[in-house]
Amino acid sequence: MSAAPVDEEVHDILGIGFGPSNLALAIAIEEHNGTAPEADRLDGVFFERQEAFGWHQGMLIEGTTMQVSFLKDLVTMRNPASDFSFLAYLHDKQRLVDFINHKTMFPTRVEYHDYLEWAAARVADAVRYDSEVVEVHPTRDHFEVAVRHGGRLTVHRARNIVLAVGLEASLPDGAQLGDRVWHNLDLLHRVGELTAAPRRCTVVGAGQSAAEVTEYLHRTFPEAEVCSVFSRYGFSPADDSPFANRIFDPQAVDDFYTASPEVRRSLLDYHRNTNYSVVDLDLIEQLYARAYQEKVQGKQRLRIFNASRVTDVAARTDGVAVTVEFLPSGDRSVLESDVLVYATGCRPRDPFRLLGETARHCARDDHGQPQVERDYRVRTTGGFQGGIYLQGGTEHTHGLTSSLLSNGAVRAGEIRDSVLARRRVARPARDYVLTRS
Repeated sequence: MSAAPVDEEVHDILGIGFGPSNLALAIAIEEHNGTAPEADRLDGVFFERQEAFGWHQGMLIEGTTMQVSFLKDLVTMRNPASDFSFLAYLHDKQRLVDFINHKTMFPTRVEYHDYLEWAAARVADAVRYDSEVVEVHPTRDHFEVAVRHGGRLTVHRARNIVLAVGLEASLPDGAQLGDRVWHNLDLLHRVGELTAAPRRCTVVGAGQSAAEVTEYLHRTFPEAEVCSVFSRYGFSPADDSPFANRIFDPQAVDDFYTASPEVRRSLLDYHRNTNYSVVDLDLIEQLYARAYQEKVQGKQRLRIFNASRVTDVAARTDGVAVTVEFLPSGDRSVLESDVLVYATGCRPRDPFRLLGETARHCARDDHGQPQVERDYRVRTTGGFQGGIYLQGGTEHTHGLTSSLLSNGAVRAGEIRDSVLARRRVARPARDYVLTRS
């Protein structure tokens, strides 16, 4: 750390990663600074290893829609009057009337990504792209953060760090990605690399992403057979009914956080069907209608291997042989495929990989998971004053909404306000020391 040039400025907040979560935080800081006296303003900087803003671009399938209302955007749940809202974006793009006439609460994923890019451009001064955080080291009252940019390493200092490192692909045990074996996160990137249209594609998974990949491949390659493999008997519909959706309310975070471990487990089990391994009913019906129509026509391209599992994958230079077992009977068949796509979900990246030795000072529970305060600050044991905040990876303490867009605006405001409150408490103590000295 000492060998790298050091930025002498000590930032109030240093964000690691710049997806929707830390974008919402950057906006919350911007809005606070716009009305606060100069002495009460926050200085925030964010580092993102991508060269430009991008959010799950490999799954920006044309026509797919958000599963979250546009009102749960980057700001509205925290500040309905904000000019960073999705409605403000529509007005700026001169599409507000057109969107209203569309009569939907759920914009397409492509349009929502455009909204995120629009918002990110407005706080671009706070972001350093193509910058990878490689180490975090605590001192008594701040952190030193080593950042690599263009082969050059510099050290930045901050009183608080906010980790928003996103999700990574979750794969079945033993699965390996390759030229013809993909995860759905890379779908659109990898499809563009194909030199010829596939004759057969196999998709593994039972959730929304699996259904979307199946629909996309079936629509995009009209001569190809698309095989969907999952262990359930059928796709299960997502429960997006009004009462069930209360699990994503801001108040639900307080309820979950104060609940006993037994109640927390029950709530997660009860409401997994709002988010995990479930599919929008409209898409289920669309896929079923296609499969049925193909039966009528006597040419079945969409094949559903339900109650089945993949038992072996043999990658070849020109494709992949996928062995599928029908669970009730144990019968097996081999699908000679040009492409195998694992749409088997995502999991939070381990935020503590970046922390190095600092991670030793993060308190953990009996299951090895971080102990997190209600304000999303990790409990620490090292005696240092800086705060480590998590955006994501807190489902065990804050509930289902902790890793989703639903509560992002409110969570960003809570983290910002926590940093402000802790700074106000710390300032008198520092001023007293300076006076005494």
